[in-house]
Amino acid sequence: MNTVSPFARAPLWQRPGSAYGPGMTSQPITLFIGGARSGKSRAAEALVTAGPPPWVYIATAEAFDDEMRERIATHRAARAPGWRTVEAPLQLPDMLAREAATGQPVLIDCLTLWLSNLMLAARDVEAETARLLEALKAAQARAPITLVSNEVGMGIIPDNKLSRDFRDNQGRLNQAVAALASRVIFMAAGLPLILKGTPL
Repeated sequence: MNTVSPFARAPLWQRPGSAYGPGMTSQPITLFIGGARSGKSRAAEALVTAGPPPWVYIATAEAFDDEMRERIATHRAARAPGWRTVEAPLQLPDMLAREAATGQPVLIDCLTLWLSNLMLAARDVEAETARLLEALKAAQARAPITLVSNEVGMGIIPDNKLSRDFRDNQGRLNQAVAALASRVIFMAAGLPLILKGTPL
């Protein structure tokens, strides 16, 4: 009888022969979605780093306080050598176009923070989403693109308009990017569920 706990096994992307590992064929656009601490960022980074460096990390977070600055520093320190980080809290479409032109694999983490930044800055979310989709269409011919986004619509209905608007905008943004993506992966408890595209 096998008494080894399944939780003692290595994460999927660290197992020999994993489709996350060497030999994997990257899709032009891959979207990872999931809840907080679902493993989506870790899986997205593993997918990108399965190929040779250098890789481009487009970060959308803004450090508004000490706690956020510490989070950003922790994320940076945990990344493997070979990443080049650029920041795009608002100008994501322009930054994507610039970085994809290098031909280097691009990871965008994450669309949720970018959307939050847009709303706080009173930007036109619909127009910015359209600009991002056009940038993705142009970029996919030049470099593999991986994106991370949160699924925020599975909980209770928010009790204020701003939160409801954010939830609705996030859902629409996820749908638009997923429609364009070659592969969409839903992460839960560190495990991938393929919603669209080839199996891992």
